[in-house]
Amino acid sequence: MPKSPQPFFWYELMTTDLDAAEAFYTAVVGWKAEPFDKTPGMPRYIVVNSAVRGVGGLMTMPEEPAKRGMPPAWVGYIYTKDVDASTKALQDAGGAVHRAPDDIPGVGRFAVVADPQGAAFMFLEPNQPEQPPVPATTPGHIGWHELYTSDWKAAFDFYSSQFGWESAGEFDMGEMGIYKTFSAGPESGGGMMNKPPQIPVPVWQFYFNVDAIDAAAKRVTDNGGKVIMGPMDVPSGQWIIQCQDPQGAHFALLAPAR
Repeated sequence: MPKSPQPFFWYELMTTDLDAAEAFYTAVVGWKAEPFDKTPGMPRYIVVNSAVRGVGGLMTMPEEPAKRGMPPAWVGYIYTKDVDASTKALQDAGGAVHRAPDDIPGVGRFAVVADPQGAAFMFLEPNQPEQPPVPATTPGHIGWHELYTSDWKAAFDFYSSQFGWESAGEFDMGEMGIYKTFSAGPESGGGMMNKPPQIPVPVWQFYFNVDAIDAAAKRVTDNGGKVIMGPMDVPSGQWIIQCQDPQGAHFALLAPAR
């Protein structure tokens, strides 16, 4: 019997200026920010919400990754019912464990890991009841997940065997190679491809849904960010831009057809 897909379901920004990041993303994406203060002694954490529910969190870069030279970045959490078992299975399949499973009081159990090609993500086994998925096009939510990797075939085999992700087809992009699309559940999809030379290491990029791409691009630049690529239309008929926030974290925006 095929396993039920385990999608990304929470997204976290580690940044060097928490106040500036809060101001930027609330202006650009339209999120409502609120402090998370339910865990005594926990470093300052800001939850960002769409009109429907929480989408992710913002936090100051922890000391350990900062010492390793990690730049500001968005990281995704993959849902699991058993962090310890998922972490062991990942390690057995050639993945790396950057932080062994540990508890966040009042939140759940988590681990920091990477796939066999080196793209980092996290596991989370939440304490709260599982929430039903929202439509992938919901404003302020994540409409697409994109992996830049060193071997997309091996990467897809890993994610499909570990998390039950299914193929959704392939696109030949000429000199850029094959773009492999996948489904990670009824409202979670994305693609993966071999990274271009300008991307130094394998990495996940997340696309946040906005209302209109040109207005969103202007909000990015008006608030000190950069538009690195686009606007451009994609086969779905939607429009995208790839961006960098003022602290250097990369992200992308996705909007309906013009």
